Amino acid sequence: MIFPDYRPRRMRRNETLRRMVRETVLRTDDLVLPLFVIGGKNVRNPIPSLPGHFQLSIEHAVKAAEEAWNLGIPAVILFGLPERKDPLGTAAYDKEGIVQRAVRAIKQKLPELVAITDVCLCQYTDHGHCGMVKGEEVDNDATLDLLARTAVSHARAGADIVAPSDMMDGRVAEIREGLDEAGYSGIPIMSYAAKYCSAFYGPFRQAADSAPQFGDRRTYQMDPANGLEAVREASMDVEEGADIIMVKPALPYLDILYRLRQEIDLPLAAYSVSGEYAMIKAGAQLGWIDEAKVMLESLTAIKRAGADMILTYAAVEAARLIRA
Repeated sequence: MIFPDYRPRRMRRNETLRRMVRETVLRTDDLVLPLFVIGGKNVRNPIPSLPGHFQLSIEHAVKAAEEAWNLGIPAVILFGLPERKDPLGTAAYDKEGIVQRAVRAIKQKLPELVAITDVCLCQYTDHGHCGMVKGEEVDNDATLDLLARTAVSHARAGADIVAPSDMMDGRVAEIREGLDEAGYSGIPIMSYAAKYCSAFYGPFRQAADSAPQFGDRRTYQMDPANGLEAVREASMDVEEGADIIMVKPALPYLDILYRLRQEIDLPLAAYSVSGEYAMIKAGAQLGWIDEAKVMLESLTAIKRAGADMILTYAAVEAARLIRA
């Protein structure tokens, strides 16, 4: 028998020993902060289901990005709330759209910070779906050009990475071709490759005003019961030109993160979504859990499963704890 010759507890006797043999270390460089940007001046609308987060006018979004940068967070991802919505989501690819203007302002103030933009139509369409609709069906192929136009408009505004989250088949190839033809071959694509049709998105849909007006998104987002399909989806996006692969949500899908880490050698991102954050906040408010410890444990688990970068609403709080 190995015991008593080998005693694992020897290396757990104190914090210094535990730190010396720690296999997974969460860093501020691992974090990406989501920001919700809205038109107007001096707007800072609280998001009730995401405590500590707001719908921010551009000048406040710049301040939030600057705070993140000063804490060592290298990147933000921007979601826009447009002034108008229509069936084709035209505000998504308007050169004076809310995300385009926010990118320009953030990059002017913080040129070294990485500005990631969400490429989707759901916030911009009056029906709330992620693509063009014919009847009550989302038309996959007709949507691709609009997504590419959106990505190119973001790149022109100064985005460092574009992140298509729509889950249309073939959109990575269409966006890659559009970026290359427009002279932006150096802009990476962070593909939401395994985006599940999850019940954990509720607070986000309130924050981004993006809930579908009819039906749901099960015809294009992934079935939560499927794992092998995630490998197929991610492999397709790699072949089409994705530079970073994402899994969303994160914590309920650690097995998917781990599986893709074994299968794919590109950088792997995980989106710790609004419902994950809201549950921790709610549990802490009720006094049932230690918020800081649960938050850091959750983020560490996501990194341990294979994530190279974590998009999280807890980025600022986690960065402060890491630096403390």
